[in-house]
Amino acid sequence: MSRAIWFLIKLAIVVAIAIYFVEHPGSVTIDWMGYAINTSFAILLVVIVALVGVAALGYRLWRGLRGAPGMMGRRSRARKRERGYRALTRGMVAVAAGDAAGARRYAREADTMLRDPPLTMLLSAQAAQLNGDEKAAEHYFQTMLERPETAFLGVRGLLTQAIRDGNQTEALQLARRAKSLQPQTPWVLTTLFDLETRAAQWGRAEQTLLDGIKSGAFPAEAGRHHRAALLLERSYESELEGHHDDALRYAQSAAKLEPSFPPAASRLARLLARTGKHRKGAKVIEKAWTARPHPELADAYRDISQDSDPLAQVKRFERLQSLAPNNLDGHVALARAAMSAKLWGEARNHLSKALAERPSDKIYRMLAELAEAEHGDIAAARDWLAKAANAEPDPIWVCKECGTLSKSWRSLCGQCGAFDSMDWKQPSVAVQIAEPNRLPPAATPQPPAPPPPTTTVVSDVTPPGQGSPAQGSTTSQPQPATS
Repeated sequence: MSRAIWFLIKLAIVVAIAIYFVEHPGSVTIDWMGYAINTSFAILLVVIVALVGVAALGYRLWRGLRGAPGMMGRRSRARKRERGYRALTRGMVAVAAGDAAGARRYAREADTMLRDPPLTMLLSAQAAQLNGDEKAAEHYFQTMLERPETAFLGVRGLLTQAIRDGNQTEALQLARRAKSLQPQTPWVLTTLFDLETRAAQWGRAEQTLLDGIKSGAFPAEAGRHHRAALLLERSYESELEGHHDDALRYAQSAAKLEPSFPPAASRLARLLARTGKHRKGAKVIEKAWTARPHPELADAYRDISQDSDPLAQVKRFERLQSLAPNNLDGHVALARAAMSAKLWGEARNHLSKALAERPSDKIYRMLAELAEAEHGDIAAARDWLAKAANAEPDPIWVCKECGTLSKSWRSLCGQCGAFDSMDWKQPSVAVQIAEPNRLPPAATPQPPAPPPPTTTVVSDVTPPGQGSPAQGSTTSQPQPATS
């Protein structure tokens, strides 16, 4: 509506001007070089407007002809750029789809069309990797390091190659360089932490962990548990180096972070006992036992005792068991102490309670031991051992990444190298029983990228002499990994 009104206003103005010139035509005389031109003012105005229009049209035509080559060049470059970006996009899709030939073809096309190395270098490197040309990929990544805008991508590509090749030293250097470029990037912090723990660089790993917790790369709860595990390793390392005060200090820090974590509590209790603080060590165990009863705590509680009298040990474990009544591990620990004191009835009572709660291999074997020790009843002992052969396995430390079993807790899985991955639970399948190795030698580091797990079935444990493996033995049979 407003456009129509505006058009009518302009039309009215033009009509009014035309009427005005008709009513007042006036006259104009031009005398130039002996010629006299007489005309009305209106006609002169029309001629002037026409000349101005022709001049403007000519000027535009002249500019168009003059700029035609440049315009054609710009259009050509725009078309090439469009084709280059299209090739770049298709190349990325080919990389994602694993199409090595397509990725290489589109990488070349994008490089030809765009001639912009920062844009095409990553695609070229990924295409080279898909084609198995690691040297070419490394060349592209190294070239990317020379440009500030692509240096981080270059470091990431080289880091991925180093991890895949198992070159831990180079991977560590690259991960630290990546952190210097992008200190808050979560994957940089988690990768660097993983590499430092595999290299047993516990101090640096702790600092990386703290940075990761601040930036949100590690959840607070997991970060706290990881730090407790790191502090335990620093405690073991300090003890090996003869720094006993540092060993105790790190153990205290670990137990403070995770007071109910059995390895931390037992470690602190043993170190306190070595310094003569047996009562304080016992309180550490009792506090942890109240929150989370565990066989490792019971072992430490027995080992740090100053009184070796079996009856005194029974009273000691009665006090411990009272802190968490009706707990299976408490009954088992008290039964073991009672058997050492030859209190057969009390031992049988606690084993019966433990058996009612959860029949397991350990309880049946203890019942077999009790039958033989109390009455010399070999037949009854064999019956218990037969039940043990078919019983469910006892809880053990199991790596949640690869399923490896370990008789004692360790921060690094001996099979896959995962850090702080051991859970105390009843196993179903496992790779093998791994023995602790607190400080893996630097000359034979575990590769950061764990291989696909190969699981094996843990054999039933039966008493010697019945055609089955002896106690503690395992039979490894390759099984397909389950997800």
